[in-house]
Order: sequence, then structure tokens, then C-alpha cells
Amino acid sequence: MTAKKVLERRAAIAARHPAWEWSSLPGYLDWSLHDHINRPLVVTEAQTLSYNDVAGLSRRLAAGLTARGITQGDRVALLMANDPMTVPLLFAVWRIGAIAVPLNTLYRADEIEFTLREAACSFIVSMRSFGSRNVAAELDSTLPGWSKGACAALPDLRGGLTFDRERPEAFLDALARDGDALANVAIGADDTAVIMFTSGTTGSPKGVEISHDNLLRASYAGAYHQAFEDGRRAVFSLPLYHGFGLVVGLLSGMVVGGAIIPLLRFDPDAILTAIEKHRATYLMGVPTMTIALLEQAKRKNYDFSSLTAIHSAAAPTPSWVWADICETFGCDDIITSYGQTEVTATVICTVPGDPIDVVAETQGCIVEGGIAGMLDQGGKIAEFKTIDPESGEDLPWGSPGELCCRSPMNSKGYFRRADATAQLFLPGGWIRMGDLGQFREDGNLFLTGRTKELYKSRGELVSPKELEQLLTQLDDIAQAFFIGMPDDQYGECGCAWIVRSEGSTISASAIQEFLRGKVAGYKLPRDIWFLTEAELPTTGTGKVQKARLREMALELV
Repeated sequence: MTAKKVLERRAAIAARHPAWEWSSLPGYLDWSLHDHINRPLVVTEAQTLSYNDVAGLSRRLAAGLTARGITQGDRVALLMANDPMTVPLLFAVWRIGAIAVPLNTLYRADEIEFTLREAACSFIVSMRSFGSRNVAAELDSTLPGWSKGACAALPDLRGGLTFDRERPEAFLDALARDGDALANVAIGADDTAVIMFTSGTTGSPKGVEISHDNLLRASYAGAYHQAFEDGRRAVFSLPLYHGFGLVVGLLSGMVVGGAIIPLLRFDPDAILTAIEKHRATYLMGVPTMTIALLEQAKRKNYDFSSLTAIHSAAAPTPSWVWADICETFGCDDIITSYGQTEVTATVICTVPGDPIDVVAETQGCIVEGGIAGMLDQGGKIAEFKTIDPESGEDLPWGSPGELCCRSPMNSKGYFRRADATAQLFLPGGWIRMGDLGQFREDGNLFLTGRTKELYKSRGELVSPKELEQLLTQLDDIAQAFFIGMPDDQYGECGCAWIVRSEGSTISASAIQEFLRGKVAGYKLPRDIWFLTEAELPTTGTGKVQKARLREMALELV
């Protein structure tokens, strides 16, 4: 996309939003009906829900929740896959001023119990099954009495319902009520809209409190910065319980009357087929997904003529992927970005039309989309600074260090975790991101690693990302993951897990030899293990769990 086109599209978005018009997510949905009432909002193989359908269903479901005693401020857990019903359910919870607690559909029964207790949920809507898994039976076994509000392990839970994807009408009969009976609820912009659990890549998940205002500003900025076209159609299997799918996929698209094409699970062929069938314009995924989609696209002929943009983010992407995306999909715009749940969603993002080297080497610049009441940062959504990760002292602009963000999109912190919240925030409203990086002279951010992933080897700090980026430049290596491990001689040392490229037979000794010529001796891994992409332990959003890789490594040594 040319710079001129970006400016034209941004101007069109701004013209439709001359002032901050929404104070709550239900108001945002109802505002969308003015211009988009009969446009599709959710498109799947089974059904299509228009904006009007979603609004109507959300009112009926909200009335049903009210009839079951759910009131403003109550937490309602949603253990739902990317079913179309998930969208009106979310807005139903918000209509009555309640708080949505979307749960990871890959959670085991004990993890479900943990998050329900952690968020003190009053009600839960759970899918009956997911794939071969009988979720309802698991809940009945481990949390007896959950649906009747008589579960000893969960004293805050007052009841629940099962949603059967094969019989959605039965769910509506059980919950939906006359929407006209729904009383108006005064919802404040700063009221909590969701408690979204962190992915738990480095420890137990924590519930992040995100307000209506947080989500609305993130949604507008996402559409504005990326210059979304009118009626954008996003296809993804990213879960709606995660900020990437919820904000960038669903809520940002609504700014331009767009639609989502959500798939229940990641299936490369199904996603690429859906692009053609539903004329998707925007493909979303994380790097592990993007690599699998690239491989599938080369096995079979697909029609990508409708596709104009691909957004691959939420984890480091091997440098070779970007050029392959351009060649394989022929898209105008390749996007990458950076954000985290604690700051709601994306706060750093490349701009459509950025050169491929900017996309490959950085995460982009601070998101533009400043509107009334936001920081006066020349239209930027946030401020950034870096600090020394050990001393906490501020560093000069452009210096590498731990990233800190200050923004109206900063969350409230962790629900009922005062100590963890205190550690998250610095004086002045800054949030410690836990990531290491530096801003280049052109304003683009270069990430260098996670503070929690740093390890010492021979007394020297090592950044895993530096080594991972070196190795993924090799054609023989698809993905690389470095971790710190106990060492009898040095206390700690580095080890690596490697995913070879298809057909590659590269050896551990060859990898060591390559690195020996590139980095200092203390950075060389003591051990190198190989595994396939399918064997990588990942979260529900596709992020590789380094904590689990470390556990696997400990089992080997």
C-alpha cells in the first residue's frame, strides 16, 4: 500500500469518528448498526450472523443472564471455541455490565477450576464438547454441581449452562429471553469489561483486568494505524479468548464494518480454502501458523486474489519467512506487531507499505490512532522508555533495555493480585513489559528478548533471541529456541531446541561450528536437541512454552 493510500484510508476512518463516540462496548455495537446493520459480522461454514443478528441475540442473551441473577460486576466465564455464538455472548455479558472471563479451550479440568476460582466467577457457559473431548463430562466429574451452583470447590459459582454446537437452539431456549425486558445499565468507560488470562508461557496464568475504554481505544487505533479498508474480512483460527483474535480480529474490524471468518481450530488447508470461499482480505496468525500455511500453500493451488494483507505476530518470526510470504501469497501488505495482555493489545505495529526489511528486522513503530482524551504524543497511542533491567534506572532514548509503556490502554493490572500488580507498575503509570529492546533512529522497535528468558553463562548474561535469530537465517533451520539450564561447572549455561526445515539433516556439530564463528564462546549452547514442529509445546494461541521446553530438557539430562 502506498503512503498516499494509507493517509486516505486513515482520513476516511477519522471522518466517521470526529469525536470519541463510545463509552462502552454495547454502545459500540449499537453504533455500528447505523451503517452496517445488514452487513455480515461473523461468517462460518455453518452460518452467517449480521451486525443486526449479533445485536439482537446479545439483547436476548443479556435478558436471560439477568433472569438468572447475573448483575453488574459479576464475572461470567465463557469456555467457548470460535463458535459464532461466542460473539453475541460476549456482548450480552457487557450489556448487563458484567465482566466476561474468556477461558482457554485447551485448559485441563484443574486449570479450568483454577481460573474460575481466580476470577471468582458467578456463572459459566461451557461448550459441551471440542473435538474428541467431552468438556461437560470433565466438568461434571471434577467439579460436581457446577451447573447448579452447588460446587464445593467454587463457592462463588452460582450456576452454569452447557452449549451444544450441534443444537444451538436448545441453548437459546434455555437462556435467551425477551430482549425488550432488559433494563438499561449505566456502564462506565473505566468499568472492567474482561478478565483475560495471560498465556502462562513462564508460569501460572494471571487474570488481567481490561476496561471498556481500553478495548475501544485499542480497537480504533488498530483499524486506524493499519488503514483498514471498508468491509475488511479477517480469517483466523486465533482464539477469541486472546487479545489478538478479540481486538485485532473482531473489534478493530467493526470500526470499518468488517467481518471475521473464525475457524474452530488451526487447519492450514481449511484456512487457505476459506480465503477463497469467503473472499477474505486479511489473514491473521502467529509465526508457527504462518510457517505451516506457507508449506500448505505450496502443496495445493488456492485462490488468494482477494487477500491484501497478512498479519503475523505475537512471537518472534524467523527472518526467512517474510520474503516467502511475499512470494507465496502475493500480498500488498505484510504486517507484524508487538503488544501484550497487560497493555490490552497491539501498541507497536508496522505500517502498510513498510519495506520488507523493516518488517523482517523490527516490530514496527508506536501505533498511531490518538483520539480525544489520549496522551498528546503526536497521535501516538502510547509512550515508551527503556530502563536497566537490573537497577530499574531510566536509560537515554534509543538505548537497549527493558521496555516500559504508558498509555490509556494500560490495563488495571491483575485481578485480586495486588502484589503482582505492584510489581507490574512503576511510578508515573508506566508498565514494565518484561521484554528487552531498543528503538532505532527511524522509530521502529527491535526486540532483543525477554527479561525472564535471559540466562547467565560463565557469569555473562545471554539473550536467547540473539542466537535464535542467527540460526533461523540458515535455510536448514525453521525454528530455534534457546533456554538456560543448570550446569555443574558454570551454574547455568545455554541449550537449544531446533526444528529443522523440511528435508534438512543439519547436525548439532554443524550448528555449533556455525555459531562458533559468529558469537563469543560463552554463548555457545552446551546441548542441542532436535524436534518437529508438531512436537513443540505451545499455548492455545500458538506461543511456544519455553518453560515446558526447559522441563523437557531437564528430563533428558
